[in-house]
Amino acid sequence: MKGLSDLTEAQLRLVAEYLEFLKFRERRKNGLQLDDTELEALYAEFADEDRELAESGLTEYAANLEREDAAQ
Repeated sequence: MKGLSDLTEAQLRLVAEYLEFLKFRERRKNGLQLDDTELEALYAEFADEDRELAESGLTEYAANLEREDAAQ
């Protein structure tokens, strides 16, 4: 298992996002109710980061496909 020091910047961002999700889930389990405005703000806060991670993932995926095609 990798330690945090072995993770890439993108992987560390995913870990941080997951930790935020766990905190959110715990607060929700304890009765926190968010209205639509709060939910919109929460989604907006991570929208750019989510888009960036998705795009970087697609770039890596495309590169892997190209390597596979070249190997055949």
